[in-house]
Amino acid sequence: MTKDELGQLTWEEVRALDRGRTIAILPVGAIEAHGPHLPLETDGIIATAMARAGAAQLATRGHHAVLLPTLPYTVAGFAGAFPGTISITGAASSVLVVDIARSLTAHGFRLLAIANAHLDPEHLDALEAAVIMARRAELLPIVFPNLTRKPWGSRLGHEFRSGACHAGQFETSIVLAERPELVRESIRTGLDPNPRSLSTAIREGHQTFDAAGGPRAYFGDPRAADAAEGRRLIDILGGILEEAVLTELAT
Repeated sequence: MTKDELGQLTWEEVRALDRGRTIAILPVGAIEAHGPHLPLETDGIIATAMARAGAAQLATRGHHAVLLPTLPYTVAGFAGAFPGTISITGAASSVLVVDIARSLTAHGFRLLAIANAHLDPEHLDALEAAVIMARRAELLPIVFPNLTRKPWGSRLGHEFRSGACHAGQFETSIVLAERPELVRESIRTGLDPNPRSLSTAIREGHQTFDAAGGPRAYFGDPRAADAAEGRRLIDILGGILEEAVLTELAT
């Protein structure tokens, strides 16, 4: 049991927190296809690692954070044709995040930070909408560093910047660092690189992984993945979350 994970606390332990100074961190991912070598919950694994790293880095600055249970369901239309993918509407995603913020507000938490690792454009729009909806409802602030925007994405390496980063070197490295037992190594080491840029395909109007040039639901180079690189990337992701929270706290 850890006092940094809300779901492992009792209600009396939460009551004892200095909630007016406590940051709630919500890891957000999706249940969707991540190539033939990574589990469907890959985004959640990455988001949780980002949340933990961010909480640890905030703690060094005297800020206490608690991690909420990872939210696994959101818009995942690009992978919808792949068995196992679960997708809900953008509107449902927005309302769900706002309702979480509403509960946290009622219990007096300082702010909600979203550690997001799912980059479907409709999902990102849903999170942006949730931030606006919460502000209009005068709920606690929601901090959402969108990794696809400057300056965050530029810190995450060449593959991420290229847009060929779904289940490629970037994501596979992090899963190797966090949950190596879930990586199908015999498959990963036999995969050819797929240099197709998913972000470019999205700008061109493609709406599925298959149409974007990823018939096996991966983009990038899984064979180049490395656990040490994954640990480095997790530290960077934690730093991004920390910086976004500190910026909000300074306002």
